[in-house]
Amino acid sequence: MAANREIGTDDGNAPNGRTRWRVFALMLLGSFSAIALMLTGLSKGAVAANFAVSGVTYKASADELVAEGVAQFGAYDKGSGEKNHPVLVNAFKHAELSNFCQSFVVPDLPGIGDATVRIEAPGGMAAQRLVLGVEKVKGDLTLNNVQIGRDASQLDLGPEGVGGSPGAFGIQATGARIDGLRQQAWSTTASTLNLRDVEITTKPGHHPCF
Repeated sequence: MAANREIGTDDGNAPNGRTRWRVFALMLLGSFSAIALMLTGLSKGAVAANFAVSGVTYKASADELVAEGVAQFGAYDKGSGEKNHPVLVNAFKHAELSNFCQSFVVPDLPGIGDATVRIEAPGGMAAQRLVLGVEKVKGDLTLNNVQIGRDASQLDLGPEGVGGSPGAFGIQATGARIDGLRQQAWSTTASTLNLRDVEITTKPGHHPCF
């Protein structure tokens, strides 16, 4: 769990402006071609995170994510040196995640080898202006009042000031719900994060959240 960022199916389009996909990683019309359209903004300088990211991704999971004000589009997170990482930007005005877990690996510690840091909040997490630079994400997704294929520079339902490059492929919705969230990402920014009953542990070896 990134800013100045202008974010398969059960039965297709459902009533009341709602669309549901079974696999969140293929949300863009359920096809790789649609994902490619989103990523056309990469060459135009759309930057996901406003900082250089580390060379390590993190994993995050939650039983449920419920969000208001959703924006999605393709961009990249800038790595150290010349390396950049293509990402799907997921941006939410407000998000609530239940039974939240985040993990990342610290590689090659002297005398230890790899170690895993786990941040667990069984009481859940709340976030304001949450922006993620996502590499992969899975779950059961429902979007409310969704617009697919909107110009990524004209997204106005997500956090203010978050948008992609002019002419790039964008999605927005008034709200979203993801059940069984499983996510791998490069970056997170938020105006506020609140983790309830948080516990942070470090253990030798690999102990990811999923």
